[in-house]
Amino acid sequence: MADKNNNKKMSVEEAGRKGGETTSRNHDQEFYEEIGKKGGETTSKNHDEEFYEEIGKKGGETRGRQQQNKNNNS
Repeated sequence: MADKNNNKKMSVEEAGRKGGETTSRNHDQEFYEEIGKKGGETTSKNHDEEFYEEIGKKGGETRGRQQQNKNNNS
């Protein structure tokens, strides 16, 4: 997909999508497990307990809103 200027340059979004599709074709589940593990280890080295408490709180709030919306739409 070309950008809106029609100069045949690929947008950042399109490049990312194509790169992700290529990566998914070239790698298996083990690859994704390994990079996830490395990312988790790096995150734990760079952040403290407060960081995890905050993201847990945000996740819980989002989950609560989703559940509330689901209940209101039923």
